[in-house]
Amino acid sequence: MNSEKEMTRFSPAILLYLISIVPSLWLLEMHHETQYCSSQSEGMLQNTSSKEDFNQTLMSSEQTNGADDLIETAKVFVNNLSTVCEKVWTLGLHQTFLLMLIIGRWLLPIGGGITRDQLSQLLLMFVGTAADILEFTSETLEEENVRNSPALVYAILVIWTWSMLQFPLDLAVQHIVCPLSVTTRGFPSQFFCQYSADLWNIGISIFIQDGPFLVVRLILMTYFKVINQMLVFFAAKNFLVVVLQLYRLVVLALDVRASLRSQQEGRKGEHRCPGEPAESAVPPGDWAGGSQEGVAIPLQASPVTSSDSHPTPQ
Repeated sequence: MNSEKEMTRFSPAILLYLISIVPSLWLLEMHHETQYCSSQSEGMLQNTSSKEDFNQTLMSSEQTNGADDLIETAKVFVNNLSTVCEKVWTLGLHQTFLLMLIIGRWLLPIGGGITRDQLSQLLLMFVGTAADILEFTSETLEEENVRNSPALVYAILVIWTWSMLQFPLDLAVQHIVCPLSVTTRGFPSQFFCQYSADLWNIGISIFIQDGPFLVVRLILMTYFKVINQMLVFFAAKNFLVVVLQLYRLVVLALDVRASLRSQQEGRKGEHRCPGEPAESAVPPGDWAGGSQEGVAIPLQASPVTSSDSHPTPQ
């Protein structure tokens, strides 16, 4: 039973996809200086000539049909693709990689531990996360100062790989109903059980995505003197997200403490004995001081004499 729950919170197919794609992107980024990228003029001349060849091939294929014409058309199309800069291909692989992650998670079986509503929430979270990750890699790795420091490139790739590990996890949208035995154990048990999904969101944001991204951007701006408008904007965005997540953590902790306090007060009222006399509303000082106004005093029956009960006639 526990193994089934673990599988519903974890997607092995997404992890295998990451293992198969991430190393190839590492090789492309580490050998970025060996990638050929022709100048703009050469690219324009090649594109113009390739377009002319492609149009001529299409016109000839309209006149004569056959397998040779299709092969020639395919060759011209491949030549057009080869004129694209290899650095653009690397960026395109990053974009395709993230899009396939989201679409693949959408097409995977839902399983018993997550509903369709939770899956839609998870996919929306993945879209925002993928956009932030793509902006992080394309913004930092395109700087010349970053490319001149291999250690910094390795550090950025390590943080990029670390941020990709949140995709196989489905824990950020799974809400768990806490049993009564957990709620009576105290603050830590109820806190981690009642807000498990929120705590996963906060932990992923601080320790996997926004926190590491903020550290890298601050290092680029302070140590490597890489300052531009987009870098400053996204560093401020990461800082605000981290602060807001910490604020939400404090709010959730205060909420749990308030609920525990109300539960303790309710138990005190329930544990009162039913035959126990209620406390008098009049303070004892009023009894001692003689102020007994408004207090019911029991009447004492006076003894009845024989003369009172049978009066004598006169």
